[in-house]
Amino acid sequence: MQETDKSLLEQIGASDIETSEVYNIRKNGKCIGRKTNPYIDILSKEDGKGIDVHVKDNTLFGMVHIPVIVTESGFTESVYNDFYIGKNSNVIIIAGCGIHNDHHKNATHNGIHRFYLEENAKVKYVEKHYGEGTGSGDKILNPVTEIYMKKGSMMTMDTVQIKGVDSTNRETFAKLDDDTSLVVQEKVLTSNKQFSKTNFKVKLKGKNASTHITSRSVATDSSYQEFHSNIIGKNACYAHVECDAIIKDQGKVKAIPEVYAKHVDANLIHEAAIGKIAGEQLLKLMSLGFTEKEAEEVIIKGFLK
Repeated sequence: MQETDKSLLEQIGASDIETSEVYNIRKNGKCIGRKTNPYIDILSKEDGKGIDVHVKDNTLFGMVHIPVIVTESGFTESVYNDFYIGKNSNVIIIAGCGIHNDHHKNATHNGIHRFYLEENAKVKYVEKHYGEGTGSGDKILNPVTEIYMKKGSMMTMDTVQIKGVDSTNRETFAKLDDDTSLVVQEKVLTSNKQFSKTNFKVKLKGKNASTHITSRSVATDSSYQEFHSNIIGKNACYAHVECDAIIKDQGKVKAIPEVYAKHVDANLIHEAAIGKIAGEQLLKLMSLGFTEKEAEEVIIKGFLK
């Protein structure tokens, strides 16, 4: 790998990937490295546009790295990755995409990830997105995540986009059966004229299914963000959605919540808060010797931590 490749991998949390037990590295549409073990297998799709990850039943403490890097200006791809998580398994899946674009053409990665969790399976899914480069071409990332959870399964999803992505349209859909739990934490920072849109749709189909979705975002300069959530409760279930955003300069944020209870025991809650950095926070930090700009950076960093 070149130095640019290593730098991108470091930014998306995969700097030590070659020491991992299971991984698949994709660069500009091609696999440049893969490793599996007896419990977790990775197979290429026949058309080359993605992989199938199979985790055997009762696999414990499994970890899979599947980063994607793009260094070719003008490159566009759509990748379909399917994850089959066996019964009683417990795995961590670390994904993410880094784009380096030094030229005038756009570089685009569309990642479609589908998760199929069998009974009592547990998954922690980490996804980081990052863009860099001196060119005028945009860095575009459009992640789609589909989650299908069988009885007793649990999934935690952490998504982070904190620098350099010019445009993103994030789609997440989940269907939960009995006694399942889905926890999502999203963090987004946009600047300049960047655009970010998030759309969550969760169907709580089973009894005692639950979800907790937290989105924290900061829109600076003249960037624009949208947050949509559509939660449907079809049984005795619980959902809590939080959208907290800070706007700075000419930044704009729109939050559109939708909750639909189709059962008398569906308990669905949505909270949204959008505003600027509190003046008293700035004054307190400035009284400690920070400049106004430094104080704003400290507050934003803490908010997105």
